[in-house]
Amino acid sequence: MMTERAHLHALVESLPEAEIRPAVRFLEFLTKPYADSVLQALAQAPLDDEPFTDEDREALQEAFEDRDQGRVYSHEEVRRELLG
Repeated sequence: MMTERAHLHALVESLPEAEIRPAVRFLEFLTKPYADSVLQALAQAPLDDEPFTDEDREALQEAFEDRDQGRVYSHEEVRRELLG
């Protein structure tokens, strides 16, 4: 039976080249202590346990429709608009 560590090594060895950098960044994240207090707070925050309402469903449906109709803005477009 393979240990978890051996399984992890096998997974790393089987990664496609394009996925190596994201995997490195994620593993670095897992091994570093939380230096950023905001990230630490987010990591320790409880899961959202509020029920998903009909209003939430409607808003989500509207967002999907906006996306499908091209009524969306990229991060860069919003940034240019707000920051000039």
